[in-house]
Amino acid sequence: MVQAPERRTGRDETADERADRMWGELMQEIRVAQMGVQILFGFLLTVVFTPKYADLGHTEKAIYIVTVVLGATATGALIGPVSLHRLVSGRRIKPRAVEWASRLTFIGLLLLLVTTASSLLLILRVATHDAFVPWLVTAVVVWYLLCWFVVPLWIRHRYTTK
Repeated sequence: MVQAPERRTGRDETADERADRMWGELMQEIRVAQMGVQILFGFLLTVVFTPKYADLGHTEKAIYIVTVVLGATATGALIGPVSLHRLVSGRRIKPRAVEWASRLTFIGLLLLLVTTASSLLLILRVATHDAFVPWLVTAVVVWYLLCWFVVPLWIRHRYTTK
């Protein structure tokens, strides 16, 4: 059976070349996000061993537990593409691996957003019991949504045809 020649993209690259390039770009992006989530998660793991933890109220302890679980899930999602690559490497499915790794990364970013917001809520509730804390956390979440999703999606819509 004769295979059709590989279709070229606007970058004059084959599908395999494009997958290789996109994989490299994705790994660079994940390195940045992994560093942030691992530092945050590591910090969260130590909180329970501090004397201040015993003084936290029920609500703060619940927020802490939720935050730790969110941090663990974000870590899993952002490290998942590395494991995915390792387990499928050499199987000639890199374009599919890039798609799945991209999905895991997006989920990891969403989880990182919620983990960061939850951490901020916990810290601000402990630092101050003022009524403005939920408003401040909401403002920070809106800022993250703008920086991480709204602006990139606007740029994508504004400057691309796809």
